[in-house]
Amino acid sequence: MNEREMTPEQIEAVISAQLAGPPVLARPAEPTGVPPVDWRHLSDQESRIAWTALREWVEWFTVRYELPISLVPACWWKHGELVEELSALHILHQASFDKNDTGFGPIGWHERLAQAKGRLQRAGSGCTSGHDELRLRSWAGKTDEAEWDAWIDQSHAG
Repeated sequence: MNEREMTPEQIEAVISAQLAGPPVLARPAEPTGVPPVDWRHLSDQESRIAWTALREWVEWFTVRYELPISLVPACWWKHGELVEELSALHILHQASFDKNDTGFGPIGWHERLAQAKGRLQRAGSGCTSGHDELRLRSWAGKTDEAEWDAWIDQSHAG
């Protein structure tokens, strides 16, 4: 056998190695990312921890990125939509700069931040000179229960 010739087993091993790609040097023990905060289901203790972490991050974030009050007013925590948006950005920021990130996290973070700025501005508009108390929407007594029951008994698939 010529020294350039390979056995079928050797050929199969070479092909398998090529198909497998480069070796992975290390895999994180834990998945990358941070679980989102479900504000509706937090206990009192979890709530205090989550609010404190979000406030610290929002204060850092607004200074670091020089965000105007028109995007994140001082009363941000009194506006549910702002809380949800900022909370999502907070989680995304943590995941994007996770030590196990493959390197695309920071650019992804900045792309998502650019998209979020319009939503932040709409959610916080009206509070640049102090908090403007919004009238909260209520569903109490607004739904005709008999009509609702009749509606949900049909598929409405078209």
